[in-house]
Amino acid sequence: MLPHWNMPREDNQVPLLSDQDVAYESGEKVHILGINEPDEEGSSVVPPFSWKKLWLFTGPGFLMSIAFLDPGNLEGDLQAGAIAGYSLLWLLMWATAMGLLVQLLSARLGVATGRHLAELCREEYPTWVSMVLWVMAELALIGADIQEVIGSAIAIKILSNGILPLWAGVVVTASDCFILLFLENYGVRKLEAFFAVLIATMAVSFAWMFGETKPTGTELLLGVLIPKLSSKTIKQAVGVVGCIIMPHNVFLHSALVQSREIDYSKKGRVQEALNYYSIESTVALIISFIINLFVMTVFAKAFYGTEIASSIGLVNAGQYLQEKYGGGLFPILYIWSIGLLAAGQSSTITGTYAGQFIMGGFLNLRMKKWLRALITRSCAIIPTIVVALVFDTSEAALDVLNEWLNVLQSIQIPFALLPLLCLVSKEQIMGTFKIGPALKIVAWLVAALVIVINGYLLLDFFSSEVTGVIFTTVVCAFTGAYLAFIVYLVYWGFTLSVRRHMLPAKLAQGME
Repeated sequence: MLPHWNMPREDNQVPLLSDQDVAYESGEKVHILGINEPDEEGSSVVPPFSWKKLWLFTGPGFLMSIAFLDPGNLEGDLQAGAIAGYSLLWLLMWATAMGLLVQLLSARLGVATGRHLAELCREEYPTWVSMVLWVMAELALIGADIQEVIGSAIAIKILSNGILPLWAGVVVTASDCFILLFLENYGVRKLEAFFAVLIATMAVSFAWMFGETKPTGTELLLGVLIPKLSSKTIKQAVGVVGCIIMPHNVFLHSALVQSREIDYSKKGRVQEALNYYSIESTVALIISFIINLFVMTVFAKAFYGTEIASSIGLVNAGQYLQEKYGGGLFPILYIWSIGLLAAGQSSTITGTYAGQFIMGGFLNLRMKKWLRALITRSCAIIPTIVVALVFDTSEAALDVLNEWLNVLQSIQIPFALLPLLCLVSKEQIMGTFKIGPALKIVAWLVAALVIVINGYLLLDFFSSEVTGVIFTTVVCAFTGAYLAFIVYLVYWGFTLSVRRHMLPAKLAQGME
């Protein structure tokens, strides 16, 4: 028997939900005012806009936006500013807009189906495909988590004046899963409030730096409005776009939006939720764009055109700022470190959150929250401690490691984007909330652009790093299998609607 939400539906129907495999139990969800009130004008009518309801729906988008502010993004921002000046601000803006489109599609999938992306991948794809997708998602999450934890550890090392080495900072950061579990016991809204404080800390810290360095307003405005790109800054441009879309964040947002109580029997209520989530996600990413802009312009003002511009990274960025701008009311080194710590802590906690949904969704696991969080956290913390012990004394080695981690995450992007676009386009899954032809074309163009840009990054990286016959042969074999799997995912997505349309008919024939 087909699951209820996958059965063919009339145009005025919305997906129906099963009682199993929910991201949030009914008691954990935020109650929306008026959710159980009868609709006098019919179930398809969207209720009028309410500021109070918008406030109740606000939260998931801000948790999602933290992936746009993690230490990897901050490093991309500072390197782009130092090497390219203000010239890539326009690209940061449009990359954020592309990221917003992807995240809105993820939210749409979660709201319209009541299922998150990992669960749907398990249900819609063959078992071997869903297992490969799970492994890829876990690898992407581990790569992102290592960068985020190392970023937090660097900030802790600076704030402790070097007393706590990098590995100790990693251990301190590892405790964030217990913070997550503690806050979850007090409800979703408390958890969201905690992340709001961390985002506000980043905003204040980097705005303070912006005020200290006093970037040129005219050049900033021209950088945002006028596209510029040169052969000297192409690598930084690719990095700006490549680090905006995080594979684990696509999975995460589709689950976060299920934290609100929605009446799925009424199309108007589902559309209402989509409207509010679209507004709050847009506001959240506008704020993240402004914070990223602060970082990029600070380093553009301070180091563009200098001899040290190409050597700046997370490890030495604060020290270089301190040498250039000195103390003041509060040393800029510590302002930078506080912002970096907030970015690292918030992103590692949301990474733990994403890991729970990814593992639970793909493997259909049912276990206690503390155990699931501990397993998810251990998957990333153990390799991170090893990395911290090995690379603690070498800034250059950390930079090389960061490049490899960026490559690891870039490789995984198609395995989150392609399933999302295929699933959100299908009426058999989305009902009347499937995306239309125009939005589908735009979404596929954005996905193709992101994949091509990351492909360029991978080609550039491997052409400089891959040497030797054996290593080259292994990389070529891996690349062939990688491309074949991408083609398979696209093929499966475009033929999914045909198979699912024919399956009920075959079942009916079998019953005759």
